[in-house]
Amino acid sequence: MALDLPRPIIYLVTNGKTTTSTSPNSSEFSDILRLVESAVASEISLIQLREKNLSARVLFELASQVATLTRGTNTRVLVNDRFDIALASGASGVQLTSRSVSAELVRKHCGEEFLIGVSTHSLTEATLAAKKGGDFVLFGPVFETESKREFGPPQGTDKLSEVVSALKPFPVIAIGGLTVHKVKECLATGASGVAAIKLLNDPATLKRSTEAIRIAYAG
Repeated sequence: MALDLPRPIIYLVTNGKTTTSTSPNSSEFSDILRLVESAVASEISLIQLREKNLSARVLFELASQVATLTRGTNTRVLVNDRFDIALASGASGVQLTSRSVSAELVRKHCGEEFLIGVSTHSLTEATLAAKKGGDFVLFGPVFETESKREFGPPQGTDKLSEVVSALKPFPVIAIGGLTVHKVKECLATGASGVAAIKLLNDPATLKRSTEAIRIAYAG
């Protein structure tokens, strides 16, 4: 499906602080729901539930509650890796990783209306994702960040620009080490938007951060 979202696309990725012992009654579960409420109020485009340590049952419950909170709003919710849970919970789609099943397989199972994002770390991976059923790619890490260190050194904005140009008009969203000041560098490459964990995970500053991103895009 076409990623028909206002530019810049602002993509909030949850911080993964839940654990195998987290339940729907846990504070960290409730924290995510509060963050989602703030994201909806700030008209965040996309939210990824990147809670890799949750049991399938609790992840389903979280995704179901978040899907309810975002239904009828301008915000869409994706589940990291687990397209089956995303589909069952009523989420908008899935964010596939380099270790996930292919976007092509997910598309066959989930249909054209299911949103598929693919995390990529090279032009080759991004090109394949675009050809095989993805609706957009995350590309990075653009800058140094601890959460993406396993994927190698920072790609930099030159590499981001190369991917954006090669795939245009296919949506490319920058991720990795973003601050408010670095957002403008990424958007200047023609990227469709930006994704972040740390920058967008505090409900108290979320509205201010999203406004700064939109100003950077307009400028």
